[in-house]
Amino acid sequence: AMSLAAGAVTPSAATAVDSVLGAGFVQAFSLIFLSEVGDKTFFIAGLLAVKYSKLVSYVGSMGALAVMSVIAAAVGQIFHAVPTSLTAGLAIDDYAAIILFAYFGVQTIRDASELPAEGETSKMDEELEEAEEVVEDFSRQVINREFLALLVSTFSLVFAAEFGDKSFLATIGLSAAQNPVSVTLGAVAGHGIATALAVATGSFVSQYLSERVIGYIGGTLFITFAATTFLNVVGVNIPAFG
Repeated sequence: AMSLAAGAVTPSAATAVDSVLGAGFVQAFSLIFLSEVGDKTFFIAGLLAVKYSKLVSYVGSMGALAVMSVIAAAVGQIFHAVPTSLTAGLAIDDYAAIILFAYFGVQTIRDASELPAEGETSKMDEELEEAEEVVEDFSRQVINREFLALLVSTFSLVFAAEFGDKSFLATIGLSAAQNPVSVTLGAVAGHGIATALAVATGSFVSQYLSERVIGYIGGTLFITFAATTFLNVVGVNIPAFG
């Protein structure tokens, strides 16, 4: 009887796992990871790890990024909840996601193609300089350097820096069109690995990152997800991305 019960539960459990770790997770993870590597919050986490503590930097940064991911997913669901009766039958959530992904895709590829020649100041260099200024100001303002106080201050700093960023808006778009739990978990996982890389290496890793390659890959993913979301809206089901 127990084996029959286990057999009866397994398919539904497997379906639940597939739903949570499906297209939304993969899309969110890949977009967030590529958007965050070399971003301002990436460098802030790395610089704070060098200046204070890897643990403080990682836990404080990830706390902020996880909360931000949940908020973005919730905003996406607000778009998803708009009745089609109010939008003349249009799935406003899906079309908003398509427009957002297409815009970010074109912008990211254009920015990558316009990067200066080697040796000149690039956008990643500018992000690093801005992060250094932010961390310098943060260091002057922080008086209490106990663990909990630093943790709260780090959380606040990263939260403010991330709000309205490309990864935040991308999470909104993905949540509007995909399973919000799947998207949230994928976004948190993407942030987690990118932040771990930043904390482990500081800003040193930026010397070995190709901003152009990251830009082309990220932009291509944005456009791919815009196209697949559009195809699903018009009834062409793509299992790998739907």
